[in-house]
Amino acid sequence: MPYADNQGTCIHYETEGSGPPLVLQHWSLGSLDGWHEYGYINALKDSYLVVALDVRGHGASDSPHDPAPYALDNRVGDIVAVLDDLSIECAHYYGYSMGGWIGFGIAQYAPHRFGSLAIGGAHPYEQEMSGLRDLLTVGVDQGARAFIDLLKGMFGDFARRHEAQWLEADFVAQRAAAGDRSSLEAVLPTIECPCLVLAGAEDSIFASAERACKAIPQGRFEALPGMDHGDVLARSDLVVPILRAFFEEVDGRQA
Repeated sequence: MPYADNQGTCIHYETEGSGPPLVLQHWSLGSLDGWHEYGYINALKDSYLVVALDVRGHGASDSPHDPAPYALDNRVGDIVAVLDDLSIECAHYYGYSMGGWIGFGIAQYAPHRFGSLAIGGAHPYEQEMSGLRDLLTVGVDQGARAFIDLLKGMFGDFARRHEAQWLEADFVAQRAAAGDRSSLEAVLPTIECPCLVLAGAEDSIFASAERACKAIPQGRFEALPGMDHGDVLARSDLVVPILRAFFEEVDGRQA
């Protein structure tokens, strides 16, 4: 398995396909395998060099147990380290949920490495994450099976789909990664590249995502009617055409 080193932290990544590079960054409690499971990589690899990586604390990447290494600049640095390992100077980006929040971090810490940003199911405003930490504490204190049973009661099929992955999860590391998020609102008007923000109309973050997009000079907002947070992630058949149209337009401008 390929790894990139970011100041001693090893980040696992995979590549598939060929074409303009496109980084995919996953959501909390997930891993790069989710992009395979939901069909994104298969749908994109014919046109893009898809670069998917495990966020630190997730999947096969290193998993520190101290919260300090999970600072946003370190997470962005992990992506830059992967690009450097692949000798990629500039890429497209799509991140969902936590990956979308990291996308706003890219705009602050590494804007020169991306020609476009697509952000799904996320906003850049201050966010208190105690609810996620409480869920992960169940895994820490009672084990993976108790955590899985809890999430099955909350999320049904989504939890059942990820059961095997959560049996292997490092809940101490993921709880450390679930720190409260500071506002990145100030970076929005400084984003110079084209930026697509998408969200399900039934997602609790919808209004905040739409508001953020209005502050981005080249921002474009895409609403998905009748869909909640999990629906948008699962419906790659609807999301991938939106991403393709956006990235193709950006590539056309830059040609």
